[in-house]
Amino acid sequence: MAEQQQFYVLLSNLMSPDNTVRKQSEEAYDTIPGQTKITFLLQAIRDASAAEEVKQMAAVLLRRLLSSSFEEVYPSLTIDMQTAIKTELLTGIQSDSSSNIRKKVCDIAAELARNLIDDDGNNQWPEILKFLFDSVNSQDVGLREAALHIFWNFPGIFGNQQQHYMEVIKRMLVQCMQDQDNPQIRTLAARAAASFILSNEGNTALLKHFSDLLPGILQAVNESCYRGDDSVLKSLVEIADTAPKYLRPNLEATLQLSLKLCADTNLTNMQRQLALEVIVTLSETAAAMLRKHTNIVAQSVPQMLSMMVDLEEDEEWAMADELEDDDFDSNAVAGESALDRIACGLGGKIVLPMIKQHIMQMLQNPDWKYRHAGLMALSAIGEGCHQQMEAILSEIVSFVLLFCQDPHPRVRYAACNAIGQMATDFAPTFQKKFHDKVISALLQTMEDQTNPRVQAHAAAALINFTEDCPKTLLIPYLDSLVQHLHVIMVAKLQELIQKGTKLVLEQVVTSIASVADTAEEKFVPYYDLFMPSLKHIVENAVQKELRLLRGKTIECISLIGLAVGKEKFMPDASAVMQLLLKTQTDFNDLEDDDPQISYMISAWARMCKILGKEFQQYLPVVMGPLMKTASIKPEVALLDTQDMENMSEDDGWEFVNLGDQQSFGIKTAGLEEKATACQMLVCYAKELKEGFVEYTEQVVKLMVPLLKFYFHDGVRVAAAESMPLLLECARVRGPEYLTQMWHFMCDALIKSIGTEPDSDVLSEIMHSFAKCIELMGDGCLNNEHFEELGGILKGKLEEHFKNQEVRQAKRQDEDYDEQVEETLQDEDENDVYILTKVSDILHSIFSSYREKVLPWFEQLLQLIVNLICPHRPWADRQWGLCIFDDIVEHCSPSSFKYAEYFLRPMMQSLCDTSPEVRQAAAYGVGVMAQFGGENYRPAFTEAVPLLVGVIQSADSRAKENVNATENCISAVAKVMKYRPECVNVNEILPHWLSWLPLNEDKEEAVHTFNYLCDLIESNNPIVLGPDNANLPKIFSIIADGVANESIKGEDGCSKRLANVIRQVQVSGGLWTQCVSALNETQQKAIQDLLNSA
Repeated sequence: MAEQQQFYVLLSNLMSPDNTVRKQSEEAYDTIPGQTKITFLLQAIRDASAAEEVKQMAAVLLRRLLSSSFEEVYPSLTIDMQTAIKTELLTGIQSDSSSNIRKKVCDIAAELARNLIDDDGNNQWPEILKFLFDSVNSQDVGLREAALHIFWNFPGIFGNQQQHYMEVIKRMLVQCMQDQDNPQIRTLAARAAASFILSNEGNTALLKHFSDLLPGILQAVNESCYRGDDSVLKSLVEIADTAPKYLRPNLEATLQLSLKLCADTNLTNMQRQLALEVIVTLSETAAAMLRKHTNIVAQSVPQMLSMMVDLEEDEEWAMADELEDDDFDSNAVAGESALDRIACGLGGKIVLPMIKQHIMQMLQNPDWKYRHAGLMALSAIGEGCHQQMEAILSEIVSFVLLFCQDPHPRVRYAACNAIGQMATDFAPTFQKKFHDKVISALLQTMEDQTNPRVQAHAAAALINFTEDCPKTLLIPYLDSLVQHLHVIMVAKLQELIQKGTKLVLEQVVTSIASVADTAEEKFVPYYDLFMPSLKHIVENAVQKELRLLRGKTIECISLIGLAVGKEKFMPDASAVMQLLLKTQTDFNDLEDDDPQISYMISAWARMCKILGKEFQQYLPVVMGPLMKTASIKPEVALLDTQDMENMSEDDGWEFVNLGDQQSFGIKTAGLEEKATACQMLVCYAKELKEGFVEYTEQVVKLMVPLLKFYFHDGVRVAAAESMPLLLECARVRGPEYLTQMWHFMCDALIKSIGTEPDSDVLSEIMHSFAKCIELMGDGCLNNEHFEELGGILKGKLEEHFKNQEVRQAKRQDEDYDEQVEETLQDEDENDVYILTKVSDILHSIFSSYREKVLPWFEQLLQLIVNLICPHRPWADRQWGLCIFDDIVEHCSPSSFKYAEYFLRPMMQSLCDTSPEVRQAAAYGVGVMAQFGGENYRPAFTEAVPLLVGVIQSADSRAKENVNATENCISAVAKVMKYRPECVNVNEILPHWLSWLPLNEDKEEAVHTFNYLCDLIESNNPIVLGPDNANLPKIFSIIADGVANESIKGEDGCSKRLANVIRQVQVSGGLWTQCVSALNETQQKAIQDLLNSA
């Protein structure tokens, strides 16, 4: 008994407000063996004399123990002990007087049941099922509540018996939802029904079978809200999110109810926002279904707008110097976010006509709150209504600019907000059309000395404007911009010194940086105007509250340096580096969330770009903090839903619901900094190459595990990008070191191609892997690597075909419409992009390993052959042919054994309607001639007339066709050069000459020029013409080639061409004749060629 008493003391100490006491108790609790814990906790829960809060604590701990350590504790208990626990729990539920404790014991029972369903779905605790059936039919309301609570907590409790009990489950839920005497039973039954539907979201037949429960759930939503309980409404939001199709038979009723609740100002803000959330979520998860009910959506728009008007009068607003985060629970923020999401979900075609009139009316309202809301609404819908707003952008912009002069500062603020948002959403059209009006309006608004908040926001809008502004448009305004910014900067520096206010200064510094970044070398004349003041800020703004200002100033200095270039910046460079390094030596004292850190890290990388190799001397100082930041480990926690309620999202936690009452929490502080630091390491490796070799080892050890860092896409992208760059850096250490490093990365890279969930990140990883193989060459993959990679690539190709089938099925869906088609097109583009990366990887393997890799490739052969079937989309055929092109180019003559699969399709593709397919096929004919070997000879007789046909067709030089056509011209050249016996060269040559030069495809241009040199050097009479009559034509072809940069000074081809020209130079008359036929550009090009080659 004494032990049990000690345990009670421990339990109450675990709840102590005193941190030290609590910590000691937690440590003591952790040392108790699992079995003893269970005994003590159960006794505490069942002990009638124990205090209520001790019993509650014991119940929470027991549930946690079963949830987190079930496998460690439960199976090792004796059978008697296991049976005792089960019996105790069920008895406890039946006898406990306190409803609070009973609920907690139900949670424990549900947790135990969840863990007692074996892999085949057998519930190894049949007594709990009997208990559920008895309790739900009991006269005791408390027991009925308990049964529903357990089923709500673990709807999968029937395991593989679910189908068998389906009717019983349904009857049980219906009966409880109709319990007239007990509102709490009706509420719980509705939540349990929702929970059951959510856990069976993929089972269409079941959802259909249970669709007649929805009216009851909706009724419970309505009732419970007016009793101050929003739990059923939350369940409805979850259904809208995960099983929206379940709502279809009663969609009208669901929407009507949500609208009614949202409009009812007697309910709490939270409830109204949740009701709106149902409609908004459906616009994201079931847009096509919702587009059939536009009348209701149209009625919900004024609701969102009226929420946005719900603002407080705040005397202090205009002078506030700290920007506090928006209050996320406020109606105004919720309404704005809902508008943004519904516009993106349903598309502008539907949303803009619904909202346009409302906004126009609001903007004319005498009450500032309405004008403010109207402008904020305009900002919110820009992304979703992009196309539709673009059409009427001029009238929108003219209208918005009027409000920069509004009498109320918060309306002027909202006008700046709308301009800044549109500058981003509609760039660069917005900048091209409205630069004069917008720049002058913003500069004028920035002079509003009495309202710093407005000034700062105008500066912020200017940043958005210049970031996406084409340089040529900005240059004419440079003088005026710079003068304005300088005047404000000087004034605000004074204010900082006198009053300590900094908000506007922070924004102005960034505006200067943004202008310099866009103006580049044109900023040189203004450099000396700003640099002294900026350096002054960095030196003196050392107080904690000025951290952000200092960080932004550091960013500004480094961006100006990058803009004006090394020559102008050099005299200041070492002083600036010293300033940065001074911060850096105090770096270890900076707190982890100090805003200066990420600004510093980016600034060093810019300094590295400016200084190039000279930056190497600073690496020893810079790398420490950079590695520290790149190594930040985020705090994570696996929580069950009930624990989660104690942790709020305010202190930086974000949660992902994993289903089954479990959530994953991550503290996001430091994640962005980590991603920036990883990007900067990539930048150093790229800029410094072998200068970075000292650090490659520690960076590789950091980066390889980060390929699995699923909390931030940017970190994984940086990790992937770094791999080939680090190999390049490490080359100077010799082949052995390089191979060791490659072995360290290779496994992880291959595995992450198999497991990466995000398609954008995946394409980066695949691209990097292909680059690595090209770098490392033959022998870099062992048998295990090949086996694993083969399986993964096979999986990617199979998935590619499966996704196409899924999209075809969606096109047959009853909700299919043109917006759905747009989404499907986007998915399709994503898929094709991954296919291009599969092709990249195969290309790198074929070019490194040549024909010895073909036996490995055969596992993919059938899939690649499927890609080039005539009925497949053009992109599939294009990339399928590219893969066979690679096989011919790198694995001949063995490639001929696959000719039966690809030769026919390749010939047919020469005349395909898609230029991309024609290009891939023509390239294939070229490499067959160059590398394929004897066996391909019969193909050329057929191919050449087809190629000539394509080249001579009327629109062969149109923009979309020119690349394919140039590949055809090059292929004809390769056939004449490498397989002259298969065609009549003399007949084709005059035509071929008339098709030159190639301007678009630089690689193929070199082939054609080399062949042209062969012909001229062998004095081919057809090419030179009688009495060299064709030489002027040949000169103009060469000149155009140089002017188009198809011929580069350093390659062998240009030397040969220069020699041809020099030979003509010595025979005076012919030279004059050739040169006089050229225009000025061409003459300069010939001169350049002679000078450089």
